[in-house]
Amino acid sequence: MNNKNNKQKWNPYDMVICDVPDAVLKDAMCQMEHPFFSLNKNRDMNSRRYEHNGNCIEVFPSHIGLVTIYDKDILVYAISQVMAKSREGGQISQNVQLSINQLLKFIGRGTSGRDYEHILEAFKRLRGTTIQTNVKSGDTQITKIFGLIESVDIERKEGFTGRITSVEMKLSDWIFNALKSNEVLTLNRDYFKIKKPIDKRIYELGRKHCGQQKEFSIGLAALHKKCGSSGNVRLFKQALKRIVEANELPDYFVDLDESKNVVTFFNRESWWKRNKDKASTLGILSTTAYESAKKAAPGYDVYYLEREFREWAFKLKDPIFNLDAAFIGFCRKVHKKRATPGIKSVAPAQSY
Repeated sequence: MNNKNNKQKWNPYDMVICDVPDAVLKDAMCQMEHPFFSLNKNRDMNSRRYEHNGNCIEVFPSHIGLVTIYDKDILVYAISQVMAKSREGGQISQNVQLSINQLLKFIGRGTSGRDYEHILEAFKRLRGTTIQTNVKSGDTQITKIFGLIESVDIERKEGFTGRITSVEMKLSDWIFNALKSNEVLTLNRDYFKIKKPIDKRIYELGRKHCGQQKEFSIGLAALHKKCGSSGNVRLFKQALKRIVEANELPDYFVDLDESKNVVTFFNRESWWKRNKDKASTLGILSTTAYESAKKAAPGYDVYYLEREFREWAFKLKDPIFNLDAAFIGFCRKVHKKRATPGIKSVAPAQSY
């Protein structure tokens, strides 16, 4: 984005209407870098302190707890909508108007009354959680205290408990400044389908630090600190071993060298380019296998699934004796694991 040419578009008094159903998922790099979000599914009332390269970040909960990584889905939705409007050349600002129903569908949630209430609780945590940081500038140290969003206005039909008609949310200056500077990264559309909080956070760190590189390595202790896990390193290592074995993250697969306590993220696209010749030696699938695969995984690109199947099969220790049956079973497993109510998959499937 050319910031100079787009200066007139950043008007804080305008309103962004969230109405782009196929918006590309975007996240602000500033909130991917550090562990602002709790990974606990239950209410987390613990403050946290994180220090890195001389900078310190402290996060304080409101009376209903710390903001969670599931609450962050709202921010990802809003950021995606703002950046979509920017690409279209429309007026954008830190004020966004959204429909709860559209939001819930976009992030892969249900649309029941309980889902609405959960979203309202998430807004409260986003507004209530307080972040304090110190930023050094020469000999001066500046302490900044802020929230992730500035405010939320909820419009209801027929009183305080009536049907919600619209929501207006104001992003914090901190996040909006990142958007103005185009400090954002594209996320895989399957981000919302990652169920476990630790998995979501590991994917974010892989996207932030590995990006388009072939691979990125980091010490286990450093990854544990950046992840913001409330468990100790031993429990974190167990969770990471599960992630390595499952191999379900979009865009990247993860390797753990237990002898050195080093974690390496591998870019799936780069890996495939280096190993596609070997992976292709498995054999040729029959025409009927493709037709059966389409039925086993409706709505998916079976040719992309084939590529991911070959990547998965290439690493198996035991040979595959019936390639067609193995591929169809792989597609069926992908569809079963990734099926989410309210969302039809249009993105490539992740590997298993």
